[in-house]
Amino acid sequence: MLSLLICLAIGALFGFGLTLTTSLHPVVYVISSSVVFMILYFLMMRKVMYKLNVMVEGAQKDLMANRPEKAVATLQLAKKKIGPWQFFVSKQMDAQIGVIYFLRRDFSKAFDFLKKGFVRHWMAMGMLGVIYHKRNQTPEMIKTFEKAVSVTRKEPLLWNLYAYCLEQAGDRDKAISVLVQAIKKAGSDERLQTNLEALQNGRKMKMQGYGDSWYQFHLEKTGALIRKQTKAVQGRRKIVRR
Repeated sequence: MLSLLICLAIGALFGFGLTLTTSLHPVVYVISSSVVFMILYFLMMRKVMYKLNVMVEGAQKDLMANRPEKAVATLQLAKKKIGPWQFFVSKQMDAQIGVIYFLRRDFSKAFDFLKKGFVRHWMAMGMLGVIYHKRNQTPEMIKTFEKAVSVTRKEPLLWNLYAYCLEQAGDRDKAISVLVQAIKKAGSDERLQTNLEALQNGRKMKMQGYGDSWYQFHLEKTGALIRKQTKAVQGRRKIVRR
């Protein structure tokens, strides 16, 4: 990006200047140029990241104040101003914007940003996978989740989300295979193990234990959980009355 190119150019010019004004060993020129480059790059990145953090914090405050459109505008501005200067900033901003639209159930707008998002933003990748699932584009859903879990191996919710979408799409065997793989890569996790056993025994996966982290993917409504809990309580009352 621009910051890297500028620092490389300055470092190279510095080394070239030394060759014209001194008669040192060539290795000295290379080392000197490298040192100048690293110092300049560090200072420039520090300044760039400071500006980015200020803008992102402003967007977060707007979200907390229920001003999502203003938050999106701030992130768009950050993408425009900071994106050319630092690697992956544009993709990170696209991911964040996509998440905002997804949480507001504007899946069409969310999709446009999420598909350009940063692959290491596992939540954004998960939401993109969910959109493909909702559109019955199972092959694209699988590609998205496979890409996500390949770089974010230690997040149990992502693996469970992947398996849940597969099971909902009618591929229980692959969902089981994904959870087996998840336990190997993510390590021991109670929810992964519980859901694996549920699928192996013909039962449905239970995701409510993740709370809001689960419901933000809009695959199950909180109202459904409340109804289940109400029925369970009513059932216990009947047993007591008997």
